[in-house]
Amino acid sequence: MQPQEGTPPDSERVGGCAVRRVDTILLPPAVTILLPSASMQRTLRLMTHDELLAYYTAPGPFTTLDPFAEQVDALPSDVGGIAKVVQGLLIHEALAPAYQVTLPPERREEKQLHSASAMLGCATRLDNRPLAERRPPDRRVVGVCRHFATLFAACLRRKGIPARARCGFANYFQPGKNVDHWVGEYWNAVEQRWILVDAQVDELQARIFKPDFHLLDVPRTRFLVAGDAWAMCRSGAADPMTFGVGGTDNWGLIEVFGDLLLDLAALQNIELLPWGWYGLAKEDGACETEAELIDRLAQLSSGADAAALEELRQITAADPRLAVPPETLAAIVAAEQQLV
Repeated sequence: MQPQEGTPPDSERVGGCAVRRVDTILLPPAVTILLPSASMQRTLRLMTHDELLAYYTAPGPFTTLDPFAEQVDALPSDVGGIAKVVQGLLIHEALAPAYQVTLPPERREEKQLHSASAMLGCATRLDNRPLAERRPPDRRVVGVCRHFATLFAACLRRKGIPARARCGFANYFQPGKNVDHWVGEYWNAVEQRWILVDAQVDELQARIFKPDFHLLDVPRTRFLVAGDAWAMCRSGAADPMTFGVGGTDNWGLIEVFGDLLLDLAALQNIELLPWGWYGLAKEDGACETEAELIDRLAQLSSGADAAALEELRQITAADPRLAVPPETLAAIVAAEQQLV
């Protein structure tokens, strides 16, 4: 769940945190991220389930916590405990008034942070107490749902628990609406299943939204990963105009399409900002002209298992429109390394 976005400057210090927004990339070309070539990806053997879990236990570009390893290691190791820590470090921009917080314009720019390390760097500059100590709402890092999900997944990975951020739609914020949202997802080894967790909704928000389920085990009928949402809209099981971004006029199938590309990137350990659409999602008319391809991509988002991830890698290698531009990713990583 996130508000409509403005167009902030490329870089400035806001509150206690320096933030650099990366839209048009004009950063050092010497920074590179090495990725497998398309031919290498096509010849990879199929991933096993254990390898899938290992993949989601290792940190990605935005989920490494090395600069804060000692502090994160001291945090609780249970899923609920990590969710509470995240809630004590972050505040959702659109929900700040519920916490009696008025955000100055410069503090709102904190939502442009991508990486978990940059979030924690900002958190410690705002309040240098141990991470486990809950901050007053006005000294929490400003973000949106994606920040809660990404930091939650990063902390679980540091604890050795396979986890990932998922982009899709929640139907527990507005009656009759499927609101653009991000949640965390972790592998429960005892139950042998992936479990969705809404790390954003704390006790105060629960009193506002009144969810009728456990927030540490969100039913997949209440949060639809983007692939499921696309399939429902395409089949006629759901009205596309009920899917969109809360607080904006952005509703319809195009929003589902955009979230699908974001979810596919997140499945590949690249948790972009909710407004960071890329490639095919930015092509005019692609939602209609590429419907067959998007149908297949939606199935991969819905499946999200080892076979789906391997096919996603191969499809992405063969079609550059489906890949986050490496230069964009490298630039974001380089910019945020300066903020830790």
